[in-house]
Amino acid sequence: MHLQDGPQLDLSAQVAKVKRKARPWKAIISLILAIASAAASGWAHRYFHDYFDSKNVQYQIIAAACAVAFCVFGSAATIGLAAKARSVLEPRSGPSHAGVVRYFLLLIGGFTTLVITLVLFDVPVANLVLGGALTSVFVGIAAQQALGNVFAGIVLLLARPFRVGDAIRLRAGALGGEIDGTVTDIGITYVRLDVAGSVMSVPNSQVLNAVVGPQPQETRPQQAQPQQTQPQPTQPAPVATPPGAAIDGTAEKRVRSETLVAQGGGDQTPPGTPRPPGKPD
Repeated sequence: MHLQDGPQLDLSAQVAKVKRKARPWKAIISLILAIASAAASGWAHRYFHDYFDSKNVQYQIIAAACAVAFCVFGSAATIGLAAKARSVLEPRSGPSHAGVVRYFLLLIGGFTTLVITLVLFDVPVANLVLGGALTSVFVGIAAQQALGNVFAGIVLLLARPFRVGDAIRLRAGALGGEIDGTVTDIGITYVRLDVAGSVMSVPNSQVLNAVVGPQPQETRPQQAQPQQTQPQPTQPAPVATPPGAAIDGTAEKRVRSETLVAQGGGDQTPPGTPRPPGKPD
């Protein structure tokens, strides 16, 4: 069968477009299923008080299965909604702010999903929260530098002392003096600068403690200016010499005088030019 000639469709681009449009609906459907699973697990849990009780095994299976389904659907909804929020905010606020919002939604959604799942399984959450708080204290002390960079990055994204594309100068003793460069990226842990054609990553905590100012004009890299070509002066067209005429000064003057007389209809011979023989004065 012969297909008619026409514009060819990019199937990969169309598939990606359909996925982008269907992604928020997947997250919403997952969220609805997660809520329904939690409600079903709570309903089945009314008929027994302990998972180790052997009297109501069928309700225990229903409650456990619904709790697992809630964990799966809740995780899928959290990931989908975080990705959708990032894609919506990235064109307006930039990739850095969109990334912070995505990480925040993932953290809150993951923690909420975990706590509700443990409650559905009759796990004492209060003891786990207390143990998690103590563990977080020790982890925070061990990862003080990394967490400091993360919180400093959040402060930089909210305060906005500079933006991507700005030519800035950082001045601090911890940086060894001054650093001049153009901001290429503001991440969660590092600020990347273009310094003399090379990329330098500076920790956010050091940037937050440094004095930030605009880079002086004389130290900025100069952009190459396009060279402008000067128009060449046009040369006058040479006067055609009759065949057989000698190429010298007298013949050239004679040809010019005859041309002027023919064009002007009169005697326009310049003074001091010898008249051709046979021509009346």
